[in-house]
Amino acid sequence: MKVQTEQGDRVEPGRQKHFLAAHAACHDKVYRYFRRRTDGASTAEDLTADVFRIAWEKSRQDQELSVLVVFGIARNVLRNHYRSTVRSNNLKQQLERQRSYGLGSDDGDVRDALERLKSEDREVLLLTYWDGFSSAEVSNLLDVTATAVRMRLHRARKELGRLLRTDHITEDASNE
Repeated sequence: MKVQTEQGDRVEPGRQKHFLAAHAACHDKVYRYFRRRTDGASTAEDLTADVFRIAWEKSRQDQELSVLVVFGIARNVLRNHYRSTVRSNNLKQQLERQRSYGLGSDDGDVRDALERLKSEDREVLLLTYWDGFSSAEVSNLLDVTATAVRMRLHRARKELGRLLRTDHITEDASNE
């Protein structure tokens, strides 16, 4: 006799019995395995769920899932998680470098002046001039009115100009 799941799939009782036995025997151990090796409880829960999803997909009617098989799956899931995390971090760093250093090597003064702006002013300037968004689009992104965006943009341009003039005056005085 086959049991039907909520999704309408038919499940053999032997397969379900073997899976539930493996789940009961290993779940807490697998969770603790991930909890010690990852950055948080939610990540450990997600990875544990992945392990048992894969274990279910690999399980057969006539084969028991041993603790070693489940932990083999867990090791592979953890390796995939590490690779994914490394790729994600590398991508974030690369995007940040492009954004902050994409101005060019001759634009160190501009980059320095941008860094000294308030974060909200810098963000409006970069979204408008670097990313090419209109005031209406920036207002949607930042969840402020278009008028507020135009005011911030005006203040940011004025402050950036002041910072750049101050830098040039300081440079000229130090070169003399």
